[in-house]
Order: sequence, then structure tokens, then C-alpha cells
Amino acid sequence: MACFNAPASLSPLLPSLPHHLPSSSLLFTRRRLSSTPPLPSRFHRSFPLISPSLPPFSSLPHSIQLLCRAAEYAEYKFPDPIPEFAEAETSKFRIHMLQRLTKKNEYFGDHVEEIVGICTEILSNFLHTEYGGPGTLLVIPFIDMADTIREKGLPGAPQAARAAVVWAQKHIDNDWKEWTRDSDSD
Repeated sequence: MACFNAPASLSPLLPSLPHHLPSSSLLFTRRRLSSTPPLPSRFHRSFPLISPSLPPFSSLPHSIQLLCRAAEYAEYKFPDPIPEFAEAETSKFRIHMLQRLTKKNEYFGDHVEEIVGICTEILSNFLHTEYGGPGTLLVIPFIDMADTIREKGLPGAPQAARAAVVWAQKHIDNDWKEWTRDSDSD
């Protein structure tokens, strides 16, 4: 979260900001620098501040300048994917999908194995290359599942992708937390 980042469209409103600061979104922490009353507690930790009366960065107390600069460079790094976790989760996913799609014979017919193979391969690739814990579960692999099933001319693409995403939302992040908790205690 950067303290001084203003969209280019707001730059005429903020003439007092130095030109060397980044310009994407203007944010302050809840500990505000202006004399206006604080926001009600229902607002989150940060809020957009669009004010032409913003003091120049150089006139802020040194501690606030350091805090703002540190916030600009602080970026959370998600852990790398864990291959053993990916294998275990892929196996659970495959078992679930086989059970789930077999029950829905009207959608998938005799193509259950092939559809489950497509979904499993896509999820496995995602878990091995991109998933790094809670906050990194993306919708893209599930869209890819539906698209691939549809491109191959197989039935039930939306239903298979939906079953996959529902399972993933219920299990992957929780299983990651259990997996990493177990390895942290070793």
C-alpha cells in the first residue's frame, strides 16, 4: 500500500505532490495526517484520499515519510508451490470428481473418465506451478477446464467446471493450511 500514488487523471487536483512519486492510487493509512475527524470504524484500514489540500511530501514528519516509503516497497511474497501438496490434492480432487460426475450421467454420459482427466491435468498443473497458499486460488484453471472440455466436443463443460470450483473452494485452502501447519510443527 503506497501512501502517495495518484492516478494521472487526479494530478491537476494534487499540484503540491512532488513529481518523482509513483502515480497509481492515492492512499493513506487510517492514522491520517489531516485535521479532519477520523473515519467511522466500519471503514477498513485504508481509504482513498482525494484532496487538493494534501501537504507536500517533504513537509510531512520524517517518521511518516519513512512509513510511506516502506509501504511502497513492502510486498507480500506468497510461498512457492509444494509439489507433494499438489500431488496429494490432485489425487483427492480426481477421486471426488470421478464420484461426483459419475452420479450425473445425464450430463456426461460415457465421457466421465476423459472429462475428469482433463480437469485433473489442469488443476495439477496449476497446483504445481502457481498455487502458493490461501489468496492464490485463481478462477483461471476452472475456466480452462470448461474451455478445454468444450473444445474437445465433450458434454457437460459448465457442470464439470462448476463441480471442480466448488470442491476447490471447500478444500484447497483448508488443506494447504493443514499441510503447512503439520510441516511447521516438525
